[in-house]
Amino acid sequence: MRTIDIHAHTVPQCFQKDVLRNRKWHNMTSSEGELFNPRVNWTPEERIAEMDSMGMDVQVVSTNVGFYKYDENLVTAIAIARDCNDELHQMTMDYPDRLAGLATIPMQNIRSAINEMERAVMTLGFKGVMIDDKVNGHTYDEPEFLPFWKAAEEMGAFVLIHQAYPTVVSDRLNRYHLPNTIGNLADRTITFAAMVFGGVMDKCPDLKICLCHGGGYTCYAIGRMDRGWQVRPEARQHINQPPSEYLRRFYYDCLTQSEPALRYLIDTVGADRVVLGTDWPADMCIDWPVSWIQNLDSITREEKDMILWQNLEKLLGL
Repeated sequence: MRTIDIHAHTVPQCFQKDVLRNRKWHNMTSSEGELFNPRVNWTPEERIAEMDSMGMDVQVVSTNVGFYKYDENLVTAIAIARDCNDELHQMTMDYPDRLAGLATIPMQNIRSAINEMERAVMTLGFKGVMIDDKVNGHTYDEPEFLPFWKAAEEMGAFVLIHQAYPTVVSDRLNRYHLPNTIGNLADRTITFAAMVFGGVMDKCPDLKICLCHGGGYTCYAIGRMDRGWQVRPEARQHINQPPSEYLRRFYYDCLTQSEPALRYLIDTVGADRVVLGTDWPADMCIDWPVSWIQNLDSITREEKDMILWQNLEKLLGL
């Protein structure tokens, strides 16, 4: 048995070397990048040792969301993405059996985003990219993003969707860590709805998209989405079948942090669409993810193997 984690992050050493010496790095300062977390500062060697202690064979690593920088000027955003991806590429070259990569790309300019995705996937050997749920307030059903989705589909690039701040909850209740604990899930649900109701999944039927944090509230809200599709003409503007028919067009990580919720996710979308995701090394990560999955009584042995390694091994060719 192997274990493969799709949802693990890094903060580039090149960024840390500058900002920890009170220098700016592409206009970024020490207030960014989650440097408050001591594990963020770990070297690749320390990461591998932690993986060993968790029983994790492979991490598919993405740079922390603080490096998206969709609101930064394009020249700077491209430079940030390239430097992040170059360092992550070196990590995967140093540990090819333990680490794989998902690239950061400048989504504020679709041509530039496609160019960097192509460089990362076709030249550097990355498995795909990680992007936010929105780009400066715009959702992915808007026509400007369709060339990106077409390019990702053509390249076979895996797309991990992971929120950055602020989430949709932040403006309404920015207390109690709720922009994370419920905002992350609300953002993911909006993304599912935008891409389905907006017709993106029909226009790009071979997309490989994973919705972090178990897809948010998607599975628990799908009945209401279906009802809206049944009774409201605007909900049927771009699709001719109910939203529930699209659930299995996505992948979902197992990061529900609740056994009943994970069981419901599996029952709704199928175990073959659920993959291991930990959010390492964030404070909201699963502390002992492999042990957690292995000890869930409601999950069968076959389902555990699919989640822990089989689905990602097949999907990403690992």
